[in-house]
Amino acid sequence: MPPVHARTRLYRHSAFTGHDTTPHPEQPARMLAIGAELTRRGLNHQAVPHSWSPATDEHILRVHDRNLLNRLEILTHTGGGQIDPDTLVLPDSLPTARLAAGAGIDAVESVMAGQVDSAFILVRPPGHHATRNQSMGFCLLNTVAIAAAHARATGFQRVAIIDWDVHHGNGTQDIFYDRSDVLFCSIHQYGAFYPGSGSASERGTGEGRGYTLNLPLAAGDGDDAIMAALAGPVASAVRAFQPDILLLSAGYDAHRDDPLGGLRVTDAGFQALSKTTRMLADELTAGRLIAVLEGGYHPSALARCVVDTIDIMQAPSI
Repeated sequence: MPPVHARTRLYRHSAFTGHDTTPHPEQPARMLAIGAELTRRGLNHQAVPHSWSPATDEHILRVHDRNLLNRLEILTHTGGGQIDPDTLVLPDSLPTARLAAGAGIDAVESVMAGQVDSAFILVRPPGHHATRNQSMGFCLLNTVAIAAAHARATGFQRVAIIDWDVHHGNGTQDIFYDRSDVLFCSIHQYGAFYPGSGSASERGTGEGRGYTLNLPLAAGDGDDAIMAALAGPVASAVRAFQPDILLLSAGYDAHRDDPLGGLRVTDAGFQALSKTTRMLADELTAGRLIAVLEGGYHPSALARCVVDTIDIMQAPSI
C-alpha cells in the first residue's frame, strides 16, 4: 500500500533533547518549549515516528572535509571537548548531529517521492555556521547544506536556500560559494556582529558569481526591514533562479525578545516571513519546501514562532 500523502511532515525525536549543553543558550529547553507548544495547539499528530537513518559519511562529505568529521569523531570518542568558546562537543553530540542531518536527507527523499509537499526539521544542534572545514557557532554539521547537496544528488536540478536567522549563514555560503546550481540568500544582522561575514558585496565566485545574495540589516531593524528584504530582492532572485525545491534555514533569533540578536522582529513579522516563503514555494516549486531549525534562544518566543510557521506550511491554502 503506498504511503499516505501529507501536506507537511514534522521531524522530531527525543535525541534532540540530548547534546545537553545547559546553561549554554543552545540547549534542550529549546526543543522542550517547541514540543509543549505543539501539544498546546494540537499538532503533535504530524510528527513522524523515528523512521529515518542518520546521515552517513558519504552524505556528510558531500559538503564537509574529512578533517572536520575526523575531529568530531575524535572528540566524541574521547569524552567531548570544545571546538571554540561557543561550540561544545559531548559524547552524544555527533550522533545527534548525524540524526539531524539524516532528517534533512529523509525529507528531501519524501518530497521527491511525493509522500509530502513540505517538511519542518525540528532538530538541534543548528548547522548553518558549519563551513566546509570548520564546525563553529554552536553548529557541528551543516544540516541544510547536506540536505541541499542530497537534493542535487538525487535529481533536483536547482536548489534555493533562504536563511532568515539573525546571524549570517556563513557556513552555507562557504559550501556553495562557487556553485551555480544552489542559490543562497541570507537576511541577517550585520555590523560588529557574529560571524562578521555577509556583506552585500559577497556574491559568489567563479561559476557561483551572482548565486549568493546577502541582505544585511542593522541592529534595531524589525518587521518592515526584514519583510522588505524577503519580499523584494530575495523573492526576485528566487523567481529568476526558478528552483525545483526551496530550503529554509529557519532561525528565530531575530525576534525582539531574543537575548543573542539585535533585530526587533515580532511574532507577526515571522508569520509574514513564513507566508511569503510558503507562497514562493507554492508559486515556483509546487509547494516543495523544507525548513530546518537554526537559531532562536528565547524558548517561548521560539516555540510560538516555530509553530506559527508550521501552521502556515501545513494550511491547505494561504
